[in-house]
Amino acid sequence: MFALAGALRPGLCLPWGARQVLDIGCGTGVFALLLAGRGVDVVGVDPARASVDSPGQTGQCDLARRAWEAWTREHSYRVTQIPGTGSVESWVQLIDVSRPLVSFRWTYIFAADGQVLTSDSTLRFRERDEVETDLVARGYVVRDVRDAPDRPGREFVFLTQRPDLGVQDTQAVDES
Repeated sequence: MFALAGALRPGLCLPWGARQVLDIGCGTGVFALLLAGRGVDVVGVDPARASVDSPGQTGQCDLARRAWEAWTREHSYRVTQIPGTGSVESWVQLIDVSRPLVSFRWTYIFAADGQVLTSDSTLRFRERDEVETDLVARGYVVRDVRDAPDRPGREFVFLTQRPDLGVQDTQAVDES
């Protein structure tokens, strides 16, 4: 696992009182950066180094119920201008759907030198009750489940508490 951490304006907290957040499966860190921008101490963890190393404008940010149906070049093609790098073409293509696993490939073409990079990934889409059951089995009390503020209707945020630690954590999980 690789981690992306950030903290801005210490002392501010989220409405539910959390001052520290662990964003598991952070992808490119869009949710983590949103929280850090609000002054929350954030650690984002993702098993894909390429996601964590990304500058944040590409990656797994549009995951939703059956999102993979739009994972085609036609639906995902974009050109991004990256300072110091130039334009980068990118798109995602579906490789395989074997629920709960969905495999896909991101392709990036750098205009400056024509270099082509690909990144293959597989995501596991879990149901809300499955995530809640896992959290409870690991000693967490689920206090609330909300929409992710940066992806309403497409991703859950689980507000949990470990009674033995007295610390609130959040975990964003894509809906399936």
